[in-house]
Amino acid sequence: MVESVTTTAAGRRPARCDDGAVERRYVLTLGCPDRTGIVARLSTVLAEAGATIVEASYHADESSGWFFTRQVVLAASVAASAEQLRTRFAAVAAELGPETEWTLHDTDERKRVVLLVSREPHCLRDLLGRAADGELPAEVVAVVGNHQDLEPLTAAHGVPFHHVPFPADPAERGPAFARVRELVDAHDPHAVVLARFMQVLPAELCEHWAGRALNIHHSFLPSFVGARPYHQAFARGVKLVGATCHYVTAELDAGPIVEQDVIRVDHGDSPADMVRQGRDIERLVLSRGLRWHLEDRVLVHGGTTVVFT
Repeated sequence: MVESVTTTAAGRRPARCDDGAVERRYVLTLGCPDRTGIVARLSTVLAEAGATIVEASYHADESSGWFFTRQVVLAASVAASAEQLRTRFAAVAAELGPETEWTLHDTDERKRVVLLVSREPHCLRDLLGRAADGELPAEVVAVVGNHQDLEPLTAAHGVPFHHVPFPADPAERGPAFARVRELVDAHDPHAVVLARFMQVLPAELCEHWAGRALNIHHSFLPSFVGARPYHQAFARGVKLVGATCHYVTAELDAGPIVEQDVIRVDHGDSPADMVRQGRDIERLVLSRGLRWHLEDRVLVHGGTTVVFT
């Protein structure tokens, strides 16, 4: 049984090109039923390809009997294309069994993100700024909002904004969600981020974007699910409030958790104070969770996650 471990090449800093950009890499993730010889088999394939491994992470979960790994290699060290490597690993995955789940991402293949928003600007402003500063390994290709309040902020970053109005009656929102789906799917995004999008996605949309839709909930889940969590927390007199980045599922605020953090409050803080302080945590938690998702550091199994940070 392999314990959770992360290693990097001893003394190695991230390889960079002459212009300062991080050198191209291939990122392999794999999850399968645990058994003897998985690491040896993967190592053999990488060695045969001449791969220089710069990061290797492993975790074996005793409760589920599942094995997880994330491997990062320098693309320049491999005498094969990403597609040829995928063919080799497909054969290994077949050997490991039909339940095996794996991906191989070429960092030269730029990932795409679509943000869903309502009226709250703090998460949108933070993510657009990080993307502009090169802190996210992806491009924000569109923002979709059910109000127009955040269109000027989006336009200032040169990102297309799409307004989809939602009727007040929840029973009449089907066409609006269909339009949101159409706009998002046109970009085939690697991540769909609910950046304080104050609408509950229908079950069919949760399924359609499963493993790609990320939400920021302004509470340390599973406490205070649903609306107005800071007010719920105030009513209970809590001393810590937090935020949770999680994948979206049909069950409200119950998807697999990617990242969480908290901030201390006291009896003198009003609900408005908690909301103000909570925004700082929401920004950090969402940006961390999204970055880890984009870097293929999050492996989902059932209702839980393994996050190789």
